[in-house]
Amino acid sequence: MSDNTKLNGELRDDFGKGAARQARRAGKIPAVIYGHGAEPIHVLLPAQATTLAVRQSNALLTIVVDGEDHVALVKDIQRHALKMTVDHLDLLTVRRGEKVTVDVNVHVEGEVAPGAVFNLEYPTVSLEAEALNLPDSVTVNIEGREAGDNVLASDIQLPEGATLLLEADTVIATVAAPVEADLGGSEEGEASAEAPSEESAE
Repeated sequence: MSDNTKLNGELRDDFGKGAARQARRAGKIPAVIYGHGAEPIHVLLPAQATTLAVRQSNALLTIVVDGEDHVALVKDIQRHALKMTVDHLDLLTVRRGEKVTVDVNVHVEGEVAPGAVFNLEYPTVSLEAEALNLPDSVTVNIEGREAGDNVLASDIQLPEGATLLLEADTVIATVAAPVEADLGGSEEGEASAEAPSEESAE
């Protein structure tokens, strides 16, 4: 489940690209907290601690601003095109008991039958879960699956309280026989390789 990281935020009252660049040079990341019909809160967050906190998908943060806690889910991360550093965060305010929609990774357990090949069609899936208890991933078991089998959305193991936002018969993965590469040449190619050329015959 997602950890809840607490960060101290400073209210931001200077906007524009120049102000954002200056903040980043000072080790701060601009962010906006929004949701529940409230006015957006623009803040600056400590760059190092924030970067570590958002390495995990669907990170849950508690932002302390002027002594008030704002529990928020990371909804969007803007990164520098070349450096891939965090440039800006969009944070959605959430409350205990509230359900939100998130995308999570599909974790595969087990091995398919000998000689079969497994292909994951959905590396991530969307689900609805309690905002303060979000799973990091969901699991599907492929142990012993044979060529020709399909792994369906209904086969995914969901944590308690989570609802998968896919039809139960959606094919999550397929199991097939391996494709054998033809390493031998054609009969015509083999014949020409064996026959001497006119130049060599002379």
